[in-house]
Amino acid sequence: MDRRKPVGRLYRVREFAGLAGVTVRTLHHYDSVALLRPKRSESGYRLYGIRDLERLEQIVALKFLGLPLKQIKALLDREDRRLREVLRSQRRALEEKRRQLDRALEAIGDAERMIRPGGLADAAALRRIIEVIEMQDDPNSLTKYYSEAARAKISERQKEWTPALQEQVTREWTELFRDVEAALGEDPAGERAEALAARWKKLIEGFTGGDPEISAGLKRVWADQPNWPESLQQHAAPFRNPKILEFMGRVMNCGKK
Repeated sequence: MDRRKPVGRLYRVREFAGLAGVTVRTLHHYDSVALLRPKRSESGYRLYGIRDLERLEQIVALKFLGLPLKQIKALLDREDRRLREVLRSQRRALEEKRRQLDRALEAIGDAERMIRPGGLADAAALRRIIEVIEMQDDPNSLTKYYSEAARAKISERQKEWTPALQEQVTREWTELFRDVEAALGEDPAGERAEALAARWKKLIEGFTGGDPEISAGLKRVWADQPNWPESLQQHAAPFRNPKILEFMGRVMNCGKK
């Protein structure tokens, strides 16, 4: 904002557009959706003041953060508390995006280091790159299942969730599903099933940290499997054998008795 401009001065739309660095068409659109409503002269011309410039700067900033115009209008028309909450949420989303990019860069770096002159990259390393990038295609696909408090806790835990740790957890889940599949004919109340249940619980707690809010969100995720995005469906395909899930459900019920 040009602070040297007289506070009480009014600007016609074209002059105001140049001052604000936006197009006249943008101002007309913001007026039509009641996002930025200028005064009108007796002749019907739009007239903008310094207050309008301040609101426009807020609009531009929130739009840059990815908020839709309808939500921006609701925020600017309400109290500051709600705006702070949204900004906090957007900050966490950007932090998560940064962590995803860091994981993708690390996965690509691992693949680069494994490529020898004249040779081919390790298939597992390349597959890891694909998995990481596919998960970024829909970064918010699972956040809707978690409460605000749970999302904040997950965000903090993910700061320590390295690609190496992810690879280890994926391997442990893969081995566990293989072992459960081999034990489908066992007694769900037997010692072997009990040992499998202990490994299952340990892996889940490795993600939830035993937090009830994160656990509740995780249950909602699995309850809504038919509505998962395609990238997540493909990523989770090896872990969705209904016979395994049904058997482990019986094992867990036996443990509660």
